[in-house]
Amino acid sequence: MKIVVILFLIFIVGSLASALYFMIKDRGQGERTVKALTVRVVLSVVLFALLMLGIYSGLITGKL
Repeated sequence: MKIVVILFLIFIVGSLASALYFMIKDRGQGERTVKALTVRVVLSVVLFALLMLGIYSGLITGKL
């Protein structure tokens, strides 16, 4: 489960970085920035849902 969370976080940061790149390159006139940010939001929501499912099912506990 830790690997999945880490991979999601890497993809989220990568999507955010690509949105920044497209924003600078297109000077705010293209749609690629919006698409990259949409991907980031979707990945964040899916990660949140997976974490909640993991807590609910007992795969993730409060112990460190």
